[in-house]
Amino acid sequence: MTKKAESLMDKITSLAKRRGFVFPGSEIYGGLANTWDYGPVGVELKNNIKQEWWKFFVKSREDVVGIDAAILMNSKVWESSGHVAGFNDALIDCKACQARIRADHLIEDALDMKAEGMTPEDMTKLIAENSIKCPVCGKIDFTEARKFGLMFKTFQGVTEEDKNIIYLRPETAQAMFVNFKNVLNSTNKKIPFGIAQIGKSFRNEITPGNFIFRTVEFEQMELEYFIDEKDWEKLFDYWQAEMEKWLEYIGVKKENYSIRKHDQDELSHYSKRTIDFEYDFPFGTKELYGLAYRTNFDLMSHQNASGQNMEYFDAENNRKYIPHVLEPTFGVDRTVLATMIDAYTEEEAPTADGKSETRVVMKFNKNIAPVKVAILPLSKKENLSKKAKEVFDLVKTEYACQYDESQSIGKRYRRQDEIGTPYCVTVDFESLEDDAVTIRDRDTMKQERVGIKELVGWLKKSF
Repeated sequence: MTKKAESLMDKITSLAKRRGFVFPGSEIYGGLANTWDYGPVGVELKNNIKQEWWKFFVKSREDVVGIDAAILMNSKVWESSGHVAGFNDALIDCKACQARIRADHLIEDALDMKAEGMTPEDMTKLIAENSIKCPVCGKIDFTEARKFGLMFKTFQGVTEEDKNIIYLRPETAQAMFVNFKNVLNSTNKKIPFGIAQIGKSFRNEITPGNFIFRTVEFEQMELEYFIDEKDWEKLFDYWQAEMEKWLEYIGVKKENYSIRKHDQDELSHYSKRTIDFEYDFPFGTKELYGLAYRTNFDLMSHQNASGQNMEYFDAENNRKYIPHVLEPTFGVDRTVLATMIDAYTEEEAPTADGKSETRVVMKFNKNIAPVKVAILPLSKKENLSKKAKEVFDLVKTEYACQYDESQSIGKRYRRQDEIGTPYCVTVDFESLEDDAVTIRDRDTMKQERVGIKELVGWLKKSF
């Protein structure tokens, strides 16, 4: 990571804590590595992203329904899906400083190549042949790469016996597969149709990091779209286009992401085609979203293991088949980070004395901005505060709203800029006479006088 990129990440993590987006987890006890808590502003941003995703991919469509499945599932689910046996990464240790590192990440960062799909033996050889240095201490003295299980184990019951082992889910997808027939029978949906879910997942990552990019506890927005095999190519292209529309909808700039097709040797065992939407994070170009054609691997595996029939009956063509699946998957936390990076702006702004200063403004798309409107009395005078609170009560039923009367109006504008509030509404002494307020636009800083009675209507047109 360059100094400029490192500086940007430092600025974003600092702003995130200062303005209540994201706090380090368990901070008063020294923290817990790579756990993060969303603060008052951050939880609104995160919730807005999830709500807009649900509206975009579920509520506005006739061919997608949602579920909310349990995090804990019968262990046989994960055995059947191949996770218990095969869900692992290659771990390597530096003998000099004892740093524990993912071997594929070490290779990718040092050689600028993809290591996905390589065996631990191949990674060990490649690291040695290229004399790759430890990113922590700079020495070249590694153990051999070895497999490291990513599943979090826990126990159900009163004793910690093997027969009671269960797992925290590493993905939300399997719940949609095991509920396929339940959803089909209760909704009478016809193929093609999808099942969507937003929820927490857990992975025992070797090297989590880069703020909220890679954590052991994270949230996913996933969709399993069940199809007839013959239609997979055209529907794959369709879902790729839908994912691009979503990125535009939430304000992720097109120049900041790219689409990369997985090579044959890096495809997951269940996948026939996979693409990654890769975002240019300050710490490198990394996966933001994925789209995979999973064939009928999952439903077939669960049918074979459970003995339950996972076939779909196509009444129109009088045939039965096990549907194939397209999977668009979206990381919530990575979306939060990408939108924060895209929104972060430093620019020169005029001050009250006619000079200028650098202002930091988070230029979120209005549909995901954590706070939509701020109500600001010009001063703490009782008559102004009373009027401003009347305006606040008028607006808060329609929009996420903040009331702020501490410090100068200029400092309050800057606070709202830093959390990305699109509009600040100032109640001044003239408001007591003309029953109007001044609306300040976040991006242009232009101001407009609007009657209080017309305020909500003005906002509705602007959003």
